[in-house]
Order: sequence, then structure tokens, then C-alpha cells
Amino acid sequence: MQIRKSTESECKEILNIHNQAFGEKKGQVISKLVEDLLNDKSAMPILSLVALENERIIGHILYTKVTITQTELAISAQILAPLAILPEEQKKGIGEKLINEGIRQLKELGTELVFVLGHPSYYPRCGFFPAGEKGFEAPYPIPEEHAAAWMVQSLNGDALETANGKVQCSNILNEPQHWRE
Repeated sequence: MQIRKSTESECKEILNIHNQAFGEKKGQVISKLVEDLLNDKSAMPILSLVALENERIIGHILYTKVTITQTELAISAQILAPLAILPEEQKKGIGEKLINEGIRQLKELGTELVFVLGHPSYYPRCGFFPAGEKGFEAPYPIPEEHAAAWMVQSLNGDALETANGKVQCSNILNEPQHWRE
């Protein structure tokens, strides 16, 4: 398996992966989100990676820029959203490999923090832990029973220990419908 940055010509294949991974109804919403994020100037810089096997795209992950408000510190941060693996390729560790490669590349670029709203039993395997406990608010309130799903990981510096605030996503991702279950 190979992981590399996606190309513009692969957009249709990437959107198809999200459609398949999330099911018909939710997949259409997620693939539209991905398409919009790839064209959202406020999401830049983005990191879009694909996993390939035998030259076939089997997975995709997208990281987009976020800013931290209600803090005086300038923090370089990204959010992982979304991650999709073809259904027949799931449960093979491909998602973790995409996450870890993205984190490696973001760390090299000097990114300090990476956030995710995701399954609290999956993302901690890749080093994420609850962001609310560190004083970082999601763009929209997360119900208490789902608080553990809002997570963060420190890549560089000490921002996790010295800062807190509210995460502001790109224009597209900052819409309330993306923050409800």
C-alpha cells in the first residue's frame, strides 16, 4: 500500500470513496463536504492524502486549517475531517496509516495542534485525547455525553499546555450541520 498527496484529477474517485464509506444518504453529504472543502480558500492550507493499493484509491483523509480564537497566542492548527476507507478495505489498518502519515507531514510543516470530532474509541489509538479537558471548545457545543468525541493531539511546541480557546474552522466546515450527530 502507498500513501501520497492526492491530485486534482482524483477528485471524482475520492468523492466516490466517501459515498461508499458513509452509505448512500450520509455519503452524499460527506462527499459534498469534501468537494466544498477542497475548494474553500479559508480551509487552506489543506493536506489531502490517498491510500492506494495496486494503483487503486482505497482511502482518503483530509486535514484543513483551523484558527484558535479567544487566545492571544498564534497557533498553527488543523482539523482532520473526514476520513473514509472503501467498505471492503475497512478493518485493515488503512485509516490509522492515513492518520499517522498526515500527522507526520503536518508535524514536519510545523503544525502545533490537530483536532478531530470522531469516535472516541478509534482516534486515541493515533494519539488523540479529549480536547475539552485541555480547554479547547469545538465550533459548536458538543453534548456532554459526546464530549470525548472532540479530540486534539499536540504535534509541535507547547500550545496544548499554554493555550486554550475556541476552534474556528474554515467557512464550509464551520456550518452547524457538520457538528451534529
